[in-house]
Amino acid sequence: MLELKIRKIGNSLGVVLPKEAVNRLQAGEGDRLFLVEAPNGAYHLTPYDPAFENKMKKAEDIIGRYRNTLHTLSK
Repeated sequence: MLELKIRKIGNSLGVVLPKEAVNRLQAGEGDRLFLVEAPNGAYHLTPYDPAFENKMKKAEDIIGRYRNTLHTLSK
């Protein structure tokens, strides 16, 4: 467990992540992180976009329905 402290950054509030947390998230300066609310009310910090999975499911559905069309267009 890591303790984080909320700090004033300009007109906003922010949290500075220790190097250990940044390494475990495999993140770096300028990367986007997502704070996701879990069903139990807790929050999870992740580098993975939770909306991406939904977008990929829709893309797979479209690819499946239009497989022949996409194959023809790829020639």
